[in-house]
Amino acid sequence: MIAVKHDDTSLQDLGGGNTRRILAWNDDLMLVEVGFDAGTVGVTHSHPHTQSSYVLSGRFEYMIEDETVEIGPGDSVIVPSGKLHGTVCIEAGKLLDVFTPARQDFLKQ
Repeated sequence: MIAVKHDDTSLQDLGGGNTRRILAWNDDLMLVEVGFDAGTVGVTHSHPHTQSSYVLSGRFEYMIEDETVEIGPGDSVIVPSGKLHGTVCIEAGKLLDVFTPARQDFLKQ
């Protein structure tokens, strides 16, 4: 079992009102807590990982390819591998992002 205590993780300032905290992970799966100030943007991008985002708090306008949806606490989305996606934070909050496989690029930062 791999247990990661929140207090043992470090908060990364991504700039522009965004933060990232890498939680539990192995080569196959990664949990990441992402913080957003109101009005901040998760820039549109794509990657080879399948991603799921779960709203812990706040409200977000979430875009996947040509679809946009407003999501709030308890809502979730799945982003298939290679699809363009991004978000605009409407009300300050946090997302729990899950990636498979793990984002090795995050570990190198």
